[in-house]
Amino acid sequence: MANFFLDNKDLQYHLSHPLMQRIIELKERNFADAAHYDYAPHNVEDALDSYRRVLEIVGEVSGEVIAANAESVDHEGPRVVNDHVEYASGTVRNIEALIEAGLSGMTLPRRFDGLNMPVTCFAMANEMVSRGDTGFENIWGLQDCAETINEFATEEIKAKYLPRVSAGETCAMDLTEPDAGSDLGAVMLKATWDEEAGVWRLNGCKRFITNGDGDISLVLARTEEGTKDARGLSMLIYDKRDGGVKVRRIENKLGIKGSPTCELVFNNAPAVLVGDRKMGLIKYVMSLMNAARLGIAAQSTGLCEAAYREALKYAAEREQFGKSIDKFAAVAEMLKNMEAKTLASRAMLYETARFVDIYKQLAHIQQERGLTAEERQEMKFYNRLADGFTPLAKMFSSEFANEVAYDSIQVHGGSGYMKDYACERLFRDARILNIYEGTTQLQVVAAINHVTKGTYLEQIMRYEELAHNEATRAMGEKLVALRELFVKATERVEALDKECVGYKELHSRRLVEIAGYIILSHILLRQANEVEDYVAPAKIFLKYASKKVAEAYTAISESETSDVELYK
Repeated sequence: MANFFLDNKDLQYHLSHPLMQRIIELKERNFADAAHYDYAPHNVEDALDSYRRVLEIVGEVSGEVIAANAESVDHEGPRVVNDHVEYASGTVRNIEALIEAGLSGMTLPRRFDGLNMPVTCFAMANEMVSRGDTGFENIWGLQDCAETINEFATEEIKAKYLPRVSAGETCAMDLTEPDAGSDLGAVMLKATWDEEAGVWRLNGCKRFITNGDGDISLVLARTEEGTKDARGLSMLIYDKRDGGVKVRRIENKLGIKGSPTCELVFNNAPAVLVGDRKMGLIKYVMSLMNAARLGIAAQSTGLCEAAYREALKYAAEREQFGKSIDKFAAVAEMLKNMEAKTLASRAMLYETARFVDIYKQLAHIQQERGLTAEERQEMKFYNRLADGFTPLAKMFSSEFANEVAYDSIQVHGGSGYMKDYACERLFRDARILNIYEGTTQLQVVAAINHVTKGTYLEQIMRYEELAHNEATRAMGEKLVALRELFVKATERVEALDKECVGYKELHSRRLVEIAGYIILSHILLRQANEVEDYVAPAKIFLKYASKKVAEAYTAISESETSDVELYK
């Protein structure tokens, strides 16, 4: 039987990371739930054992059910029936299997019938679901919308909606509109207070909404009449049971065809406010989007794993000139590079997830009691790292997913261009990953501040403090040399930006890529220090990263301020 957790030693490695102990202590509030729930863990080892058991179930459902249905879902797709979405039959079976296995509400507290698992474990589940079917991860993974409700809504609202998510109801985040995509400040869906009914009424249109006909939707809407910017936007919950929303159409997409991307029409749809008015985009969407971007990193990593395994299997079976094609150096090198990118994507994903876990749990604890001085410092430290690493995780994992999917088809040759092989579907599914929830270009905008403010350089220096063994010492020295190039490139860009406005913007992606490749290499190097099996992939990735850093550094060092005019 296929089990996407048990067949992946890399996932099991990340579950045993030393920071997991601190994450568990924070998430379990020193195991206070054990006094109220007989299934709650009593200590760190008990919690880890519980996480493994749940992840094994996710791995089994992903391997045996979701992956088995992926092709039929891709061909059938969802459709609109009586103004609402009707999923493909395989999607329905997937949802039923996950609900039956009790895998909803993964991160929600037990008092809302959730599993109370860390973000890191939820990311692992998302990765495995995506490996089975990247499009389906969009439906199941959106349960993280419930985290926004849990973080910002009143107790009354939480008690109403969160147990329903834990029972398996689906979610959506209704943000974008025909004239408001990346620029969410331009959202114009109108929310008007209905005094008599005691609800907000939503009117307008939303477009490109993933799982747009979900049971519980977070809607960004304009509550402040006469405003046209972000200060007039609030976050509201729309309940599908209340009616008032019609699905105008499902977009006909290149890939992730099982995931319904909807255009919605709101007609006096009732809604309730989440948190404070005017904070919808400024506060709540930012939190929601950071979680979504981590979700895309998990989705991308799952696709990398699937595409790499498809190529590896085909290359071992396909014979040419009397031997399997994986024995040819050109193909073998390609496969090793695919493996290294997949491992690097996963390494960045879980490094980021661990930072998010610690910061988020301390933020939750702060709502329950005052933090100690040490806890406040810890929250500040991991908040900064989470903010800096999230755009890197989304950016690199989604770009790697496209590269690995592309190479998977190349390994298959002409056969990979045919719909007989899964790599063709994976290639189509991958293309959206570096576009939605913030394009790669927007991730650079988010990340460049952490270049100039020193977040990445400070963390790189911390990685350099780690001891190396004989197998990794040379790689550590190479990374020191790359860090010196990063410093020189940053200093040059900042100096010339003072002479010519726009120079830093021109080279932002190059600076972010240099930082990212060095950080990714360091995380893999740390793994190689601990486990011998990571030494070869770490060396391969460092060779690739060194080349990319050299290209970016050369482009910056040879660029003059006059280049800014070339791109106007």
